Amino acid sequence: MSKTLLVLRHAEAGHSFSGDDHSRTLTEYGQTQARKIGQWLLQSRYWPEVTIVSSAMRTRQTSIWVAHELGEKAPTAQLDDRMYLGSSRQLCSVINETPETVDNLLVIAHMPGVQELSMELTSAESDEEASLEMASQWPPAGLARFDVTNAWAELDGRDAVLAEFVTTGLRG
Repeated sequence: MSKTLLVLRHAEAGHSFSGDDHSRTLTEYGQTQARKIGQWLLQSRYWPEVTIVSSAMRTRQTSIWVAHELGEKAPTAQLDDRMYLGSSRQLCSVINETPETVDNLLVIAHMPGVQELSMELTSAESDEEASLEMASQWPPAGLARFDVTNAWAELDGRDAVLAEFVTTGLRG
């Protein structure tokens, strides 16, 4: 049976007045973007069983707005410091720790890690248009949906089928 991996870049964040990148918050547009992604997940029936989120404020807020739209379908987010500005390898190692009982996983992190990870995971069987779009740009609240047949622990490169790349169409 195929599992679903959802890789989401946080929604649009504002600038930090204190200079602390970790505490940047979502803009009003960002809140709307995150809600739109939550609506898409709900309507598409891609309800995550587990959501792993970078510990940064903007990713946590993205998770909150997505969960707001998912309502009772939303799992409690799991914060992971390794995902804060994590490399593709760091993000992949967090995904590799996912229990095999999980069929639908959502990870919310940052550029360039989300894009690099997704490019590394994309198999030759992936949707060509989605692959090209994902490779050329990854706006805030952009989401890659992968079909995964391997065990989470075995996921390491060119072994997930990119089924679609979703954006909110909002500025970013």
